[in-house]
Amino acid sequence: MSDNCLLHASLVAFDDYGVLLQGKSGYGKSDLALRLIENKGAVLVADDVVFMEKKEQKLSGKAPQNIAGKLEIRGVGIVDYPYKKEVEPVLNINLVNSADKVERMPKERTTCILGLEIPQIDLYAKENSAPDKVVAVLRCIKKQQRERRL
Repeated sequence: MSDNCLLHASLVAFDDYGVLLQGKSGYGKSDLALRLIENKGAVLVADDVVFMEKKEQKLSGKAPQNIAGKLEIRGVGIVDYPYKKEVEPVLNINLVNSADKVERMPKERTTCILGLEIPQIDLYAKENSAPDKVVAVLRCIKKQQRERRL
C-alpha cells in the first residue's frame, strides 16, 4: 500500500485539527472552506487537491506547491489566502447534493485513507448552518480525543 495519494478535496485547519471536505464538482467544497475561513476561524491548507501522506500512523495533508495558499471562489476567481503548510485530518466531510440526503440521526461512520480510519459525516454544504455543524462535530472529536488521553 502506498504511503501517499492525491484527493479531490479541500482541507482547512482549526489549530492542529484538519477537516477534509470531499464531494463532486459543484457540491460546495471551496464555498464551505471559504465560509469556515471567513466566519469560523479556520485556516486554508489546500483547495481542490490535497496531497495526503501517512507519517508514523497518522495522516498529514497539504497543498501541492503550485496551489498553496490559493482558494477558488466561484464568481470571483483564484484568491490568495494565508495558509497552514500541513495538518492532520481528523474529520472527513462527505458533501452531498441536497439536504434530504443527510440522515437526521446518523450512525457513527469512518472513512479509510491510506489505511487509517477517520470519522466521516455527510453534509449539505449549501445549508446556512453547514459551517456551524462542522465546528460542532469537530468540538465533539476534540472532546473524545481529550477523554481518551485521560
